[in-house]
Amino acid sequence: MEYFVIIISAIFVSNIVLAQFLGICPFLGVSNKVDTAVGMSFAVLFVMTLATLVTWLIYHYVLAPFQITFLQTISFILVIASLVQMVEIILKKISPPLYQALGIYLPLITTNCAVMGVALLTIGKDFNFLEAIVFAISNAIGFGLAMTLFAGLREHLDLMEVPAGMRGVPIALVTAGILAMAFMGFTGLV
Repeated sequence: MEYFVIIISAIFVSNIVLAQFLGICPFLGVSNKVDTAVGMSFAVLFVMTLATLVTWLIYHYVLAPFQITFLQTISFILVIASLVQMVEIILKKISPPLYQALGIYLPLITTNCAVMGVALLTIGKDFNFLEAIVFAISNAIGFGLAMTLFAGLREHLDLMEVPAGMRGVPIALVTAGILAMAFMGFTGLV
């Protein structure tokens, strides 16, 4: 039951983008089309899960035992940046078509604060290893859901007659706010 609560909470109730406001840059910048939003979502899913796995291990087996937890932020940043570079190199070598599809999104993930936020939240919430992985995957799914819904709404808005002063960023921000309010409806769920 605890894992179910983690999953529902991370995807809907405490959505990383719409409730905690982490990962706003890619949320607003890469959500012009549904296909680009889906590509970014899969890249974030992979990196967020892998980064959380590695940072959890580093914290519990290196930083905490040696009482150097003050190095947590800098070590997590280095791990995330290294993982993104390693994933980029491996994908380029193993699967060039997948690298072509995700190539533009992988460097953006390095600066995605949602990845760092999830890594820090797993430590702050004192999750065990399996809970941390479930939490990371669920947050990545929530990120992808919010991105894809927002991209679909933006594509639909491109077909509508929007007043000149509201075109572009203003209508995108209003739409994001309404989407965040819609997700607030899940607040009493868990």
